[in-house]
Amino acid sequence: MLKCYLVLPCLLIVSALALVACSSSGNSDESQIEEAVETSATNTDPANCTKVSTQNFLEQTTQSKGSEALKTCEKEASEDTGAKSVAVSNVEVEGSKATADAALSGGGFDGQEVEVALVKEGDQWKLDELAGFVKFDEAKVIATLEKEFAKPSSEVSKSLASCITNAFEEAPQAEFEQALLNQSTKGFEELAGACF
Repeated sequence: MLKCYLVLPCLLIVSALALVACSSSGNSDESQIEEAVETSATNTDPANCTKVSTQNFLEQTTQSKGSEALKTCEKEASEDTGAKSVAVSNVEVEGSKATADAALSGGGFDGQEVEVALVKEGDQWKLDELAGFVKFDEAKVIATLEKEFAKPSSEVSKSLASCITNAFEEAPQAEFEQALLNQSTKGFEELAGACF
């Protein structure tokens, strides 16, 4: 789910970020939250896009709006581009809202740790927002971006790809992180604006 309109690889990176996982069992809120995060992270069933994610989360992680966000999530779920595992920690529940930290292994955001905000809708906990980075490994994000640009299916020229990755490397970390969490491509466009 988490798997640009500026450039397709950016979307893949942001979407990959949304995939977080941890195994759990039981019926407590904490275990249900861990299960929702795991399902989102390892999502290979398009039905899970609405089961464990709010519309807000889909729009943030796909950088799409409305039904397009759901279609993008369902496509990415079937492509299985998410994290392979995630360690969930620091689960905090306050009524029908919660937060959890998720450290990702594999996928587009290998080595990153994010804070996820969740809401409880009926009996189901759903991911509502990627609230921020707990730990951010810029080098790994750049390496993933370069790998996506190098794919034969990438429509980005080598010189443009080089310019974009250099712009991201030179950007202040806080701006780069915010661009990855934004619901639109505006942040990416601002960071790589000189490349176009």
